[in-house]
Amino acid sequence: MKYVATVNDKTYEIEINGEGEITINGERQDVDFKSVAEQSVYSLILDGNSYEAYVYPGEAEIEVLMRGLLYHVSVEDERQMRLRRTTKGSAAEKGEFFLKAPMPGLVIGVPIQEDQDVVAGDNLVILESMKMQNELKAPRDGKVTRVRVEAGDNVDQNQVLLILE
Repeated sequence: MKYVATVNDKTYEIEINGEGEITINGERQDVDFKSVAEQSVYSLILDGNSYEAYVYPGEAEIEVLMRGLLYHVSVEDERQMRLRRTTKGSAAEKGEFFLKAPMPGLVIGVPIQEDQDVVAGDNLVILESMKMQNELKAPRDGKVTRVRVEAGDNVDQNQVLLILE
């Protein structure tokens, strides 16, 4: 699985290759990362260099204190990035918006109906993928003009699920 970590506004692509090995921006690294006494203190050995890090998870990001410097870190996996890109961003304020599946999966529920008015943030489709349920939300206020799926349907990535006007 690939991850994108943003550390103090700098972005890194990280892939976990297996026990003790990761790739950071295409460069292979040996790594050992363990909690010390099940506290927020971690031992990090990265390519033979030893670090002690204090990790404080928050709601939106993680704070890491290492070598006297505080780092603000946010991490997304591939699935989260696809969901964010699909459900946020450039939905035109007027005209038709086509809600597409960000990944292949199984439609678990469609809690709206055709001709229903929705507001930004309302759940439109619940999609299960990789054993996780993902709520696809309305990117803006509008009216659902067409629903193309129902619970139990298998969908492909980028398949149109519904149209919002």
